[in-house]
Amino acid sequence: MSDRSAIEWTEATWNPTTGCDQVSDGCDNCYALTLAKRLKAMGSAKYQNDGDPRTSGPGFGLTLHPDALRVPYGWKSPRTVFVNSMSDLFHARVPLSYVQQVFDVMADTPQHTYQVLTKRARRLRQVADRLEWPDNLWMGVSVESAKELPRVDDLCQAPAAVRFLSCEPLLGPLEGLDLTGVHWVIAGGESGPRFRPVREEWVAGIRDLCVGAGVAFFFKQWGGRTPKASGRILQGRTWDQMPLVPVTAG
Repeated sequence: MSDRSAIEWTEATWNPTTGCDQVSDGCDNCYALTLAKRLKAMGSAKYQNDGDPRTSGPGFGLTLHPDALRVPYGWKSPRTVFVNSMSDLFHARVPLSYVQQVFDVMADTPQHTYQVLTKRARRLRQVADRLEWPDNLWMGVSVESAKELPRVDDLCQAPAAVRFLSCEPLLGPLEGLDLTGVHWVIAGGESGPRFRPVREEWVAGIRDLCVGAGVAFFFKQWGGRTPKASGRILQGRTWDQMPLVPVTAG
């Protein structure tokens, strides 16, 4: 976990689990897998569990870190926190009881805002009614291509105060995207030595849908060999919109 993050749409990261497996095309050039290999080589204790080489890789086996559950209590100032930047909280091998513990920590630290992002949208839907959803939790799913649009339907069954989509790496147009029940959309191109180029019309199409539906839109990057290689200007401007957080009584 980190007290600061270079990710444009968050401020810090917190990893109560690490490791994952590839489940869709968006995982092909996973940044977290590359970083995990580096951390394993450096001797980082969290990344010594090797996963299945067919679906993950060295240092990327799914691992729970109960000691990390205390980390948010030590942050003195409020911050926006990306949960499991190096894993997926709704991975099938994360016990529901552990997911519930993570949710309890988020509820117990209302000064922070937590962003949880998953590709396991089906499991999210299956367990949503067995979780207590605090108002400071934003729930999102990755939607990198039209093939993954069913994840949006699963997301909208979760009673999160804010529901969001991460369309990164964007691998094609999202024709048929319905933003009903969605509060925020992040879009971005892929970066790294094997990046797959994103097309302007794909991004602009999502932006236009958001504008028409009154949904906040955040364009993270065009991507390239490095994240900042091609900047983040879309048709003459940056898009840094954040969702309006519902006001609750209390």
